[in-house]
Amino acid sequence: MARIKKILQFFIPPPNWRIPVIILTGAFFGIAAYAFIVSNAVSYMSDDPATCVNCHVMGPQYATWFHSSHREHATCNDCHTPQDNLIKQYYFKATDGLRHATIFTLNTTPEPIRMHEAGQRVVQANCQRCHDHTNQFVTSGHVTYDHVQEGKGKMCWDCHRDVPHGTVRSAASAPNATVPVPKSPMPEWLRNLTDR
Repeated sequence: MARIKKILQFFIPPPNWRIPVIILTGAFFGIAAYAFIVSNAVSYMSDDPATCVNCHVMGPQYATWFHSSHREHATCNDCHTPQDNLIKQYYFKATDGLRHATIFTLNTTPEPIRMHEAGQRVVQANCQRCHDHTNQFVTSGHVTYDHVQEGKGKMCWDCHRDVPHGTVRSAASAPNATVPVPKSPMPEWLRNLTDR
């Protein structure tokens, strides 16, 4: 008990610093809560493909997937997150999502958008998992990302380049596509002020 009290005393600021620390802590948590709400963070826990268009740069990927045969059988998460373990899946979603959010926020989105190594490993494994599961014969065997790096095979999309996203080279690839538009995070009272 005395040890816990000693640890708590370490975190309590001196009397003359308490009000500034409370204000700064409140501001930090307020900004964090606002960012959580504006980013629609809860939606990322779902498997809804419309979530991927929260970042508008993913519009062409969503549109081309929506018009593919994969739409009937696979969501974004079926291909782009690990499927062998729920903890691993959500860990991957969290780390990859933070990476995407950072890139999007800093406006450093590459053109064209390409998967990084971890994403390529996951998608390759999921192509094989799903097509083996549907009893489709995978003639190329089980070539992993590491095999490809060693020159012992190709990734599935090396041959099936337009599956499931069609030809997505840039945002201009699907100029007239209709994609879900996220609801504006601007509060109604602020929108009313700006419309005047």
